[in-house]
Amino acid sequence: MSRLKIALPTILLVGGFLSVFLISSTPSFGKKEYTPQTKKPCTFCHKDAQKAPKELTDAGKYFGEHKTLDGYKAPEKAPEKN
Repeated sequence: MSRLKIALPTILLVGGFLSVFLISSTPSFGKKEYTPQTKKPCTFCHKDAQKAPKELTDAGKYFGEHKTLDGYKAPEKAPEKN
């Protein structure tokens, strides 16, 4: 009986933490549905969509925060040296 008094609350506590973690940490990876929504190729937001899909460009980071590219301003490229 004393084991049950310790085991049951422990199981409920651990289960509660796992549930909260799984619900709050949903992955936010790129999806094929984003391409028609943004009208951009995968490489616009991902540095290398195949080898390192989690490495995002500035546009990808912006999209991750805002769920849209509306208002995104691409950084100006430095002029090439001759």
